[in-house]
Amino acid sequence: MQKLRVNDEVVVTAGRDKGKTGKIAKLNLKKKTAIIGGVNLVKKAIKPTQENPAGGIVDVESSIHLSNLSVMSPKTKKATRVRVESKDGKNVRVAVACGSVLD
Repeated sequence: MQKLRVNDEVVVTAGRDKGKTGKIAKLNLKKKTAIIGGVNLVKKAIKPTQENPAGGIVDVESSIHLSNLSVMSPKTKKATRVRVESKDGKNVRVAVACGSVLD
């Protein structure tokens, strides 16, 4: 069972955007990276197209390695680790810091 999922609230624990929070928009488990909404913005040159005739330079979210992310605890609103427990015959994700079950 994976410990991070799409729409999880996460905290960036290392790098240029350390301390920023956001929700996981995309998850690439083969490359072990994630795209977080509003975090790790980079400038990208866009070619003029029919939809965008001006083109120009745009801010785009770039991917972050999963080792630099940590799930935000629902109760304490701080970074926490995740463990997998078996409840009622199903595996559930549990925040280590507060013990609450993650959806």
